[in-house]
Amino acid sequence: MEFNVLVLGSGAATPTQTRNCSSQLISVCGTRLLIDCGEGTQNRLRQYHQKFQAIKYVLLSHLHGDHFFGLPGLLSTMHLCGRTEPITVFAPKGCRESMELLFEVSGTKTNYALTICEVDVEVPTIIHQDRYFHIEAFPLYHSVPTFGYKIVEEPPLLNLRPLVRDKYNMSNDDCVKVKAGGDLAMPDGTVIPNATLTLPRRRPRSYAYCCDTGYSDTIAEAVQGVDLLCMESTFDSTFASIAEERQHCTAAQSASVASAAGAGRLLLTHFSARYREIDPVLEEAKAIFPNTLCAEDGEKYEL
Repeated sequence: MEFNVLVLGSGAATPTQTRNCSSQLISVCGTRLLIDCGEGTQNRLRQYHQKFQAIKYVLLSHLHGDHFFGLPGLLSTMHLCGRTEPITVFAPKGCRESMELLFEVSGTKTNYALTICEVDVEVPTIIHQDRYFHIEAFPLYHSVPTFGYKIVEEPPLLNLRPLVRDKYNMSNDDCVKVKAGGDLAMPDGTVIPNATLTLPRRRPRSYAYCCDTGYSDTIAEAVQGVDLLCMESTFDSTFASIAEERQHCTAAQSASVASAAGAGRLLLTHFSARYREIDPVLEEAKAIFPNTLCAEDGEKYEL
């Protein structure tokens, strides 16, 4: 099943001609999630021919404007375009009050159920789980309450080896049990181990998003072993003092997190508008973690 990340915005603080404010559209096992929703996100969704009514969950890292100001407009547009399906927003404390006040003063209503779940966790915590994937939230280190998110595919059902169903005269109930990981009990009491009946299970895929944040060893602990780690890299080390002051990561720090976490790939994002070219950021990170990419608006990254 699909699992990919479409970058809608990879810039920091303000939009530029080439980079919108932070936002990503995640497609995982038939479900669409929006991570962050900076100004202009709904325009990007249209530009990239994405069906925004299909979005089921929104995950906000924090309530700075470049990650949040696009949400009221997007929710209003969903209503105006006839949405009836419910939508759930996960966000730090203050989001519900902000949205209620804005909707009240603007006379905005929604014909669909809007649920805002405010996130307040001190350790990695599962905030959503279904048959296909789960979402973990974990604390980051910024000037306002900020959280990272890890999306992890649930283990898929096992596939039967060729011919075993006929060989062991398996019923439909037997097949369901074995595909779920159980052994097969024969009428004579013999037990056929699951590994004899099924093919090796594909390893579940995982994605983590960390933006905005200062450096901390605990981030690597929260994202251990992810296939794709998206980390902010607002600056290269030339601006290390500014990064520390504003609680952002340099490219080198983000690469160090990826290395310590044993991540498969590192996707850098949230680049300062001062960079016309981001080669210095990419080169700095690749010197520490070679399997590094820089996010580009409109690019899709497969897991």
